[in-house]
Amino acid sequence: MKYYSNILETIGNTPLVKLNHVIGDIKATVLAKIETTNPGNSVKDRMALQMVEDAEKDGRLMPGGTIIEGTSGNTGMGLALVAIIKGYRLICVLSDKQSKEKMDILRAVGAEVHVCPTNVAPDDPRSYYSVSKRLASETPNSWYVNQYDNPSNAKAHYLSTAPEIWEQTEGKITHFVVGVGTGGTISGVGKYLKEKNPNIKTWGIDTYGSVFKKYHETGIFDENEIYPYITEGIGEDILPKNVDFSLIDKFEKVTDKDAALWQRKIAKEEGIFVGNSAGSAIKGLLQLKDELTEDDVVVVLFHDHGSRYIGKMFNDDWMRENGFLE
Repeated sequence: MKYYSNILETIGNTPLVKLNHVIGDIKATVLAKIETTNPGNSVKDRMALQMVEDAEKDGRLMPGGTIIEGTSGNTGMGLALVAIIKGYRLICVLSDKQSKEKMDILRAVGAEVHVCPTNVAPDDPRSYYSVSKRLASETPNSWYVNQYDNPSNAKAHYLSTAPEIWEQTEGKITHFVVGVGTGGTISGVGKYLKEKNPNIKTWGIDTYGSVFKKYHETGIFDENEIYPYITEGIGEDILPKNVDFSLIDKFEKVTDKDAALWQRKIAKEEGIFVGNSAGSAIKGLLQLKDELTEDDVVVVLFHDHGSRYIGKMFNDDWMRENGFLE
């Protein structure tokens, strides 16, 4: 009989699918790494499991403990699955810009959800960074995950995501393109791929309102770059320790409107139902198409599932309210 002992064993080994329509006249072969086939429907399942297992090994997380994390939703879902199987309580802290679907899904899998305002500075006591840390200090036998600075985040992608991409492309990959938030995916995958072939380019997709692109190009953390944006899961108003800028060759910014419109195009033209950052990644790649040749093999990582965005980017009324549809 062929079966898995529990749902966590189904994490990883996600498919690579050729994109045929949304890439326009890009000459290169463009392949999407479809992370929605993970049990929590996102790439974050990989690092959720890695972070918990590493914390168990070194005693930061004790039996019967409480896991606490600030999340845009997907890491929370991965942690929820791990918490269920391993017997932990989970508290998730989200900002109020995250979709209602994400909050409802987390509650459905047993997480306790706290919602904080988006429009405050990271060091404001109401921010989701501050609330996460406060809850961790107040809750006995608890562990604050801190995916932004936790090295197990990037480690998960170095150990699993990157070797899969290398094997699936038979080492022919020339470019890796991915939205950057905590930085774990681009840094973990980038480190592994550049060890295999230093000529492989890693391109990070950023959003307007985030500090990454300017910091990467100038070394200046410009607070004037920071303002609220709609795109979910990528960009930051802080510099997470997991973002290894030395491993990133270029950042490209994509607007909120383009991220939403291209997310919808991927669903309608490729039949791949994915999240907001996938729209950003494809539009960013199209903006950089002149740097690609027909010999290139580009892998674009699609983080999460479209079901998280039914009330937002896949809702025509919401799109019109935000000026994204005529």
